[in-house]
Amino acid sequence: MLLTAYRTPLRPPLCHDLRMRSRAGTAARTLVRGLRLVFAVTAVAAIASIPMGADVAAGFSYVNFFSYFTIQSNVLAVGVLLAGAVWDPTSDRWQLVRGAVTTYLVITAVVYAVLLSDIDVMLDDRWSNSILHQVIPLVLVLDWLLVPPRRPIGLVRAPTWLVYPLVYASYSLIRGAWIGWYPYPFLDPWDKGYPRLMLDLVVLGAVMAVLAFGVAAIGDLSGRLRRRDTDDVRDVRPLGP
Repeated sequence: MLLTAYRTPLRPPLCHDLRMRSRAGTAARTLVRGLRLVFAVTAVAAIASIPMGADVAAGFSYVNFFSYFTIQSNVLAVGVLLAGAVWDPTSDRWQLVRGAVTTYLVITAVVYAVLLSDIDVMLDDRWSNSILHQVIPLVLVLDWLLVPPRRPIGLVRAPTWLVYPLVYASYSLIRGAWIGWYPYPFLDPWDKGYPRLMLDLVVLGAVMAVLAFGVAAIGDLSGRLRRRDTDDVRDVRPLGP
């Protein structure tokens, strides 16, 4: 009875604290989903503004337009942001998709900053250029950090995210040899030859692998810190194959 007397006054504050945490969590999720929708619409506007402002009579090609990695990766980002805003999936498979698309946007930002910032890649509009190469990549990274996967991705799964860039490079080289047009200078073999091109692609692939591992690692670290702060002791095994 003595223990009961001491414990009883602690229950109402504890329940109140749990209710406050629940309300704060709901408000935070609502805010995140709203921001996802805003940035998805922003990305769509940036993508659509390019062909709308292009001179079709001067030879603008929609096939070439959608052959840019920047455009493809941002289209994927729009899909992830919209899905997160409307449905907010939490399955393990969806976390892998989020991690993959986040990696592609990081690749877009890094490759642009290092190799393409002073080169004409059909993005003359500064607003669209900034949105697609800087803002949306940053948004995807922040979304990955603030809403990390509940279970660790693990470094074993990260290399699977590189399948799409490999397919993209193969598509660009095959199509480029066929029509005589390459979306990016570093994919064009005519000036430097195929041996140098292959070497450059190996180096670029290694950089992409580091970026993929980095995205997986920061997602796992953020998830670990989040679970520690919330005392979440659910299954934290790495995602299975």
